[in-house]
Amino acid sequence: MKLVFAGTPEVAVPALDVLIASERHEVAAVVTRPDAPAGRGRRLVASPVAERAEEAGIEVLKPAKPRDPGFLERLREIAPDCCPVVAYGALLPRVALDVPARGWVNLHFSLLPAWRGAAPVQHALMAGDELTGASTFLIEEGLDSGPVYGTVTETVRPTDTSGDLLTRLAFAGSGLLAATMDGIEDGSLKAVSQPAEGVTLAPKITVEDARVDWTAPALRVDRVVRGCTPAPGAWTTFRGERLKLVQAVPLPERTDLAPGQLAAGKNNLYVGTGSYAVELLWVQAQGKKPMRAADWARGARITEGAQLGG
Repeated sequence: MKLVFAGTPEVAVPALDVLIASERHEVAAVVTRPDAPAGRGRRLVASPVAERAEEAGIEVLKPAKPRDPGFLERLREIAPDCCPVVAYGALLPRVALDVPARGWVNLHFSLLPAWRGAAPVQHALMAGDELTGASTFLIEEGLDSGPVYGTVTETVRPTDTSGDLLTRLAFAGSGLLAATMDGIEDGSLKAVSQPAEGVTLAPKITVEDARVDWTAPALRVDRVVRGCTPAPGAWTTFRGERLKLVQAVPLPERTDLAPGQLAAGKNNLYVGTGSYAVELLWVQAQGKKPMRAADWARGARITEGAQLGG
């Protein structure tokens, strides 16, 4: 099939690579979000998908909105058979959905109908799911509600961050998306409607969602830290300033600390929760680089009775 691939962040690049390498399909063009300001200089930078496509000599389309007339005209000129999508980042209007003969097929990082929305991996971790995966489905105008072509499963490891899990799913999902394209092309694969039961939503994680509640149990604190790493970053406050929590480990054997209470050892830093303590391994103070929590504690001169979280 002739394909137009839509995607934006680094997590979409493995799938693009697999489709470029396919001998059965042609990636005729790539659709991605417009260049965005990045770094201290805030200069405009192309998306990872745009950079990879340009390296491969593939036409790159960067509409401000996918309903832009110029973009739709070019899409009709290319006349793709199918448009695979991975984390494109914009809603597709019906006028765009109707262009490819075999529709737009999304690779979504959950086992649908669980975790429909922008942040499925973060929500799966924060909910304590032990199994997740990726799904390919035909895009409709509803939120991730279209019929499913296929799935792959992935076990959630006890120390996974959302970054760890998303990286594994990106590579596992790239094979699933390629197989889905093959099955659509040869007619061996039919999409199946999602069940009405088991629908959960995964909206974008806000900065406030990432704030740690020290009165919550240690397992909840651990899930928030891992689910929000690397983005948007779990955080708390210390002496009125924000402190980012990069890595923490629950310690069921330590129950002597009140919620938010800090205890600093020579090479360790502990904080109480609503159940038992967690050990903070890495933190990041405002304006600083990530550092070992024990080093931060020495610099901050943690005293008895010091608290996190206001």
